[in-house]
Amino acid sequence: MKRPPEVLLFLSLFSFLQLRGSMAQWIPATATFYGGADASATMGGACGYGNLYSAGYGVFTTALSTALFNNGGMCGACYQIKCDSTKTQWCKPGGKTIAVTATNFCPPNYALASNNGGWCNPPRQHFDIAQPAWDVIGVHRAGIIPVVYKRVRCQRQGGIRFQVNGNPYFELVSISNVSGSGVICAVWIKGSKTDWMLMTRNWGMNWQSGAYLNGQTLSFRVRTDDGKTLTFYNVAPSNWYFGSTYTPKLNF
Repeated sequence: MKRPPEVLLFLSLFSFLQLRGSMAQWIPATATFYGGADASATMGGACGYGNLYSAGYGVFTTALSTALFNNGGMCGACYQIKCDSTKTQWCKPGGKTIAVTATNFCPPNYALASNNGGWCNPPRQHFDIAQPAWDVIGVHRAGIIPVVYKRVRCQRQGGIRFQVNGNPYFELVSISNVSGSGVICAVWIKGSKTDWMLMTRNWGMNWQSGAYLNGQTLSFRVRTDDGKTLTFYNVAPSNWYFGSTYTPKLNF
């Protein structure tokens, strides 16, 4: 169901206020690690970014618990995280912090208590961090550490990336490498023969359209949850094809 513009504006304002609040203070949480020493098992994931190197995120990434993931709505968010040395002896010396990007979901495990293995059970705020990033702040054999975090703005190299998948009557566009807020709350698509059309979130950061756009140049308009909007004209040429990725120079 398409939301009217005033609803989208309200949602953007609400998300922006949340963003400002989370940037202003450190919030307590916990953190574990996954993916192996080379983070190879972190590729793919519930945000739909696929290979995190080609998507611009590398190994400084994290999966979010249910309380943070927001059904995929927080994919692409960036967090500054540090081990809370006031609560544990397992922090690395020096009080280092890491900046990680949300690229995956840490599912709940209701067979285990939330304080004994079910770390991602609601309402816990928990980060399951790619091991190379986690090892910067925590002693490996601890397994889990208390942390504090705050949301920060994302720093990216190059432009936003649009990967177009689907079929002639269904475009599924994965959008990655988003700087600034990092979190997309609305996307529009336009063919060279159409008006702007609001896309809907399919899952993670995959956005869908049901229009027939073969043989048309494609433009996109993207809004992030801090209320900023960028328009990317003629991103994909008229001979675009499914499975291709297009990277304009613009970013937030």
